[in-house]
Amino acid sequence: MNEFRTDQVPTAGHTPDNDLTGYHVRAVDGDVGRIGARSADLGPHHAVVRTGLPLLGKDVVLPAEAVSDIDHAARTIHLRWSRDEVKAAPVFDEEKYLGDPRHRDQLGGSEGSGH
Repeated sequence: MNEFRTDQVPTAGHTPDNDLTGYHVRAVDGDVGRIGARSADLGPHHAVVRTGLPLLGKDVVLPAEAVSDIDHAARTIHLRWSRDEVKAAPVFDEEKYLGDPRHRDQLGGSEGSGH
């Protein structure tokens, strides 16, 4: 499984420690939202994307495989997925994720909790 890491963009010159929070997320057929602050909680294999309007949207979890490119200059993450695929992604439930160590396994992470 590919990791959601900034160092995979050969010309970026950034390290995996870079914070992508707030980066725009663009599907193949249009904008879908921004990277949420909770992405760091999921580790390098997933990202939380805040879709829709700030108060009316939802947080969904995307795997690293959905990312095709990261443009640091434009603060934009380009996806291989369509907007409909992003909308169908699992919803990030903060209480469930932080309270249940098996939640990452349910999201399909390759680095399970071991529980």
